[in-house]
Amino acid sequence: MARPEITVVLVDDHAMFRRGVRAELVEADKAAPVAVRVLAEAADVAEGVAAVDRHLPDVVLLDVHLPGGGGVEVMRRSQAPATRFLALSVSDAAEDVIGTIRGGARGYVTKTITGTELVAAIVRVSEGDAVFSPRLAGFVLDAFAGSIEVAAVDEDLDRLTEREREVMRLIARGYAYKEVAKELFISIKTVETHMSSVLRKLQLSSRHELTRWASDRRLL
Repeated sequence: MARPEITVVLVDDHAMFRRGVRAELVEADKAAPVAVRVLAEAADVAEGVAAVDRHLPDVVLLDVHLPGGGGVEVMRRSQAPATRFLALSVSDAAEDVIGTIRGGARGYVTKTITGTELVAAIVRVSEGDAVFSPRLAGFVLDAFAGSIEVAAVDEDLDRLTEREREVMRLIARGYAYKEVAKELFISIKTVETHMSSVLRKLQLSSRHELTRWASDRRLL
């Protein structure tokens, strides 16, 4: 008897990461009661919208930070009312989680998730459930309770590009430049350039100040 099937479109600007997700899903799918099939991949907002509208998948695995406007823009522009969106991001910052959920996502998981956990999350989202890790669910509850001032956080972060935000968070958490480069699939020199820009825009002078700045805003 054939297993039920869930169709997926994967939207992420890192080709290496997309290949890794596909491989994880294939491996985890072998033992899953539901078949998960990736119909298409996309690397930016325009490609993502086109893929979603063409394939009308059950679930879209969506990176938060994408060229062309970000994951929220994909959700806003897509014409697929039955499709559900699951954010899959390196970022676990409060404003990213809250903004993405407000934009229409049914769940938010980080890229540290295992293949088995990801398949389970896809199945739950396809059934209409909301899926978060406990830490990320806490951000959403805090936001609706009014204890996180999202507007104030966004005002500061608006000075930074999406890539600068990713670099900022990793550096603030204590990552070395080499580790940031590996995590984001960019060169060490590019990390250094982004870091200099972050410090200049935020008017900070050191990694220590950056860590304190990010901690005060609950971005770590």
